[in-house]
Amino acid sequence: MRALITNDDGIDSPGLTTLASAALDRGLEVVVAAPSSQASGTSASVAALGDSGRVLSERRTLPDLDVEAYAVAAHPGLISLIACRGGFGGKPDVVLSGVNLGANVGRAILHSGTVGAALTAHLNDVTSLAVSLDVGLDGPEPLWEKAGEVVRAVLPLLLEMPAASIISLNVPNIVDVQGLRWAELARFGTVQSRVDDVGDNEVELVHVYAEESLVPGTDTALLADGFATLTALRSVDRDVSSERALPAWPA
Repeated sequence: MRALITNDDGIDSPGLTTLASAALDRGLEVVVAAPSSQASGTSASVAALGDSGRVLSERRTLPDLDVEAYAVAAHPGLISLIACRGGFGGKPDVVLSGVNLGANVGRAILHSGTVGAALTAHLNDVTSLAVSLDVGLDGPEPLWEKAGEVVRAVLPLLLEMPAASIISLNVPNIVDVQGLRWAELARFGTVQSRVDDVGDNEVELVHVYAEESLVPGTDTALLADGFATLTALRSVDRDVSSERALPAWPA
């Protein structure tokens, strides 16, 4: 099976090589295509970088990996879209996005470029996995290999799921991970944005830790208890439960 490996932290992130290595260990054929620069918080944006309107890519060599790799001047959502439409050597069977530096939890995953790449793959009928390592704002050294260990455990499950499934995986940044758990999305993420007015028609977004108590069974609570969390996601779809009788218009 062919896997497209991407991320939103950029081509030089150690998390990218960690994920690619885990995929290789599970026997997948790997091609790497990741943003040429930092693209966090870009959600499922299909924007290219630069003014030409074309998506520029450059062949790269990754440390200790003999794989086809590209640094792409685009957001991860667009990279995923290009791959799923046959770019980078052909449509992948699975898109793996990450390993992100920092957890992607709660409904705030909407804004994540890591998750955005996975959601874009789903919209193009490709199974996908978004992987994040729970390193805090002032956290210790990232335990990338622990994330890779969990990914290797989860990949067989992912590949057995129905076509176009999406999973978001969060791994605690600790040596003794307690195990795997399915998790609900928390109402907010672990880190939230506060808006500060700095005057002269300017505002500043400041990242702060959420002060809400952790709700049992949610991704934030289980991560705090030392579990790696799995959340199966649904992408854009119709919600018939909100529909009501329409007014008689035009009369």
